[in-house]
Amino acid sequence: MQSYGVSETNPAEPAETRTRALESYASVLDSTLAYARRRDYIGPDYGDGMSSQLLQSLPFENRVLNLVVQEVVKRTPVDVRPLLGVEHRRNYKGAALFAMANLNYHRLIREYDAPLEPAFDPIGEADRLANWLVEERITGYSGFCGGHRHEMQHVHTKGVPSDPDVVSTTYAVRALLQAADLDPEYAELARTAPSFVIEDLNYREVPDGAKIDYHMNHPDDSYTLNAAALGAGMFVDLYDRTGNEALRDRATKILDHVAANQTDVGGWPYRLPADASHLSMDSHHNGFIIESFQRYRDVVDEDRYSETLEDALEFYRTELFELDGAPNFDESNGYPRDIHASTQGMLVFTREGDLELADRILRWVLANLQVEEGRFYYRQFRHHTKRVTLMRWCQGWMAYALSEYLLARSESDRFPSV
Repeated sequence: MQSYGVSETNPAEPAETRTRALESYASVLDSTLAYARRRDYIGPDYGDGMSSQLLQSLPFENRVLNLVVQEVVKRTPVDVRPLLGVEHRRNYKGAALFAMANLNYHRLIREYDAPLEPAFDPIGEADRLANWLVEERITGYSGFCGGHRHEMQHVHTKGVPSDPDVVSTTYAVRALLQAADLDPEYAELARTAPSFVIEDLNYREVPDGAKIDYHMNHPDDSYTLNAAALGAGMFVDLYDRTGNEALRDRATKILDHVAANQTDVGGWPYRLPADASHLSMDSHHNGFIIESFQRYRDVVDEDRYSETLEDALEFYRTELFELDGAPNFDESNGYPRDIHASTQGMLVFTREGDLELADRILRWVLANLQVEEGRFYYRQFRHHTKRVTLMRWCQGWMAYALSEYLLARSESDRFPSV
């Protein structure tokens, strides 16, 4: 089974530290997965406002109204989805996260004797979710791909459920590769995904590397850096499995362009030009980019982006997280403190071998965004908390990040003392 563990540069940590972490957090992972499993991995999602039955029942469509409803659902202090009749669906990327979390859960039991007593079959759950990713893939393109299952209103265009994107596809590919031991056809299908990225997402070389589009309707006047980095990470994942040097070379060119656009402070804006988005150097999108460079380092070449990664990690650690593990929203704003920023931080620092910081982030989440064991809220604002549990954004990311963290704690010969 493909491993997404951390760098192998650190000495072992004491067995009592590993045991304490497993005893403290294993039940949280169990409860997080149980919450999702009871609901068949279906629930509210970030950006699902366009699935409002009230909005869909109108005899006309208006871009501005679509944006208003979508953003109201995202931003109001209370959850208005029930009032607007927003339909709950299983998110494509979320299914991939849950599949990988279930596979990791199984590894914790089988390989590390984790203190878990499952009342379910994690391998069966992972296989069911991987099969769903296959069945629900978007067809009619050059290779395997997937996308969000809600309509999404962008400023200039509207994304529809038949509109695939590189981010959803990347996580589905990762899940299918990890599930390949259950069915070799999962990996065979995942191996066709580069054709989608190259042909349909307009892979093209530019003076400082190469670029790809985020999705089929991405505007021509801006470029989404984190989506490109994730696409490069997908090429690295597939290169790791297949040894296809063309995939390695394309990943290198894409990451060359991303590295060339790193700011002097070490982070990246959401889009180029930076003023093309309301987002600045926000936390979880910078985490996506860093993780892609980490993956390249661990699989392909540890030196090519060493300075890029060093600067990025310093910025990420010092500007996007507080000393107590609280995530900052971006380089200028602490709030809102978002659970996705926390879980992405756990993944980045787990891969980096900084388990002490990953643990601090986890403890901050448990103290501030956990409603009950295994159920999490979306965001903490300065004066209130958005009390909604998003199935992918909260549960999926926490299940995956926590399972990766616990695996790292369990691999006793690879991690530093805490």
